[in-house]
Amino acid sequence: MTTRDRPVPPAQQRRRGVLWVSTVAHGGIRSHVQTVATTRLWPDWAVEHLASHADGTRARNAVRFVFTLARFGSRLLLDPPLLVHLHTSNRGSFVRKTILTWLAAAAGVPVVLHVHSGEFLVFLDRLPRPARRAAVATLNRATAVVALGDRWADRLRAVAPGASVHSIPNGIPVSGPTPTRHRSADPPHVVFVGVIRPWKATLLLLDAWAQLVEGRSGAELPRLSIVGSGDIEGARRRIRELGIESSSAVVGWLQPALVQELLGEADILVLPSTHEGQPMVILEAMASGMCVIASAVGGIPDLIDDGRTGLLVPPSDVGALAASLRAVVGDVELRRRLGYAAAETVRSTFTAEQVAARIDDLYRRIVGEPPPTAAEVDRAAPGAPGTVR
Repeated sequence: MTTRDRPVPPAQQRRRGVLWVSTVAHGGIRSHVQTVATTRLWPDWAVEHLASHADGTRARNAVRFVFTLARFGSRLLLDPPLLVHLHTSNRGSFVRKTILTWLAAAAGVPVVLHVHSGEFLVFLDRLPRPARRAAVATLNRATAVVALGDRWADRLRAVAPGASVHSIPNGIPVSGPTPTRHRSADPPHVVFVGVIRPWKATLLLLDAWAQLVEGRSGAELPRLSIVGSGDIEGARRRIRELGIESSSAVVGWLQPALVQELLGEADILVLPSTHEGQPMVILEAMASGMCVIASAVGGIPDLIDDGRTGLLVPPSDVGALAASLRAVVGDVELRRRLGYAAAETVRSTFTAEQVAARIDDLYRRIVGEPPPTAAEVDRAAPGAPGTVR
């Protein structure tokens, strides 16, 4: 019987803990890790975090990963964790997590491989055949693969039939009752929040916006704010080319606290990406009672019920995006109804605590620990915040 197969007494389990490895660069993975770190999962499972990547140059990140690899290896040899939880995107991120997956497996330590990238399947399809077989072998070798929603789980099972795939969505901290936004009938404020890159379809959004505001002027004009880093000058150039400077502006990157303020005062979030996982900004907007328009890609349809909690549009379809914008810009009651239903959905399904409970259940199944008792489930005391470093 290997270490991987041998049950570990509960007292020893908590002493050994769980090792999380992820990037700490700005983005969805960092937001997810920081969110879960505020729940009871981290103190309950004695989670330790290692950073495999950060904002910075490739050279600095190569050095960072060498040091992380050394710490990871020494931990496996000297004080093996109960299991390791690896958070991966694609390209270099997946290469790094592949190395860690096979090291942990060789040491007999169970591996949870958490796939966050909306481009992951595109990344696999573009790999040469030998590299693709190696990537699928890594998915199969992990003890469990986590997908962001049922649709992503089905797709991962199709490409890696030997993998044990589990659907666990993203979640966010939620407090207070379901908000009801009382907005006036004045032209609304529409926002895009995300990196300005081709796969986020920011320029396509501007083309759709030009269709929306054509023939409008003065007090009839809604506002569009583009918030994020990336190709800021390219977005501003397209605004000038389309002649929509009076109704749209590129704000650039904002601190997270300012983004939250913006989501609190704006009326509509638009995210017309061609590839996505489960964007945290959509969950944040939904939780605040905003009306959301997003493309039906990746894990987004697992968040938004089209026509009930938001509007979904086909990716790369300017006309469909313009039509959806027109529908909600001109109907304050529709915006309120969609936003309220979205906020209720987040509170019923996508809170940080609910996501942490699903991860806890997965861990218990992996290590052969019984489900939590009623007293454990009903504990109201918040978990001590974890440290992501």
